[in-house]
Amino acid sequence: MSDYRRAREQGACYFFTLVSHQRRPLLTEAPVRAALRGAIEQVRQSYPFIIKGWVLLPDHLHCLWQLPPGDAEFGLRWSMIKRLTSQALPQSEGVSLSRRLRREAGLWQRRFWEHRIRDEQDLRRHLDYLHWNPVRHGLVRQVADWPWSSFHRLVREGVYPADWGGVAEDEGAFGE
Repeated sequence: MSDYRRAREQGACYFFTLVSHQRRPLLTEAPVRAALRGAIEQVRQSYPFIIKGWVLLPDHLHCLWQLPPGDAEFGLRWSMIKRLTSQALPQSEGVSLSRRLRREAGLWQRRFWEHRIRDEQDLRRHLDYLHWNPVRHGLVRQVADWPWSSFHRLVREGVYPADWGGVAEDEGAFGE
């Protein structure tokens, strides 16, 4: 069995990537978005964290969280968010025996990726990366056109100009 080691610095800022099971493009569907939002709100009541950045794409999401001082339990938070989101949705057919034995629904991949943010430059790079992601994947031509992103809040707060990122010249040219 693999031995997964995670960064566990209390009060740190982390970048996360979570993927839907088998990369099914359903995370931007209204019922899933509502279930995810409700799960996040419920978990934040007991286990607070600050959302510094977020983007929701059809088959994955990226986000940046700032954990409170003395707290490094992002795994617990994600476990609860994934479980509560899945429980709020109708059960999907065809969940494998392996997933049923682990009490997993068919919405999320089992694991997630995390990176501890090292400094302000690292934070900015990851904010830029997650906000550019819908353009990178060819979903929109400019960052401002993607509705499920913290970009719009950060424009209102003066972190980004409204035209940040410009317009993609060749769709799919970034990171391909």
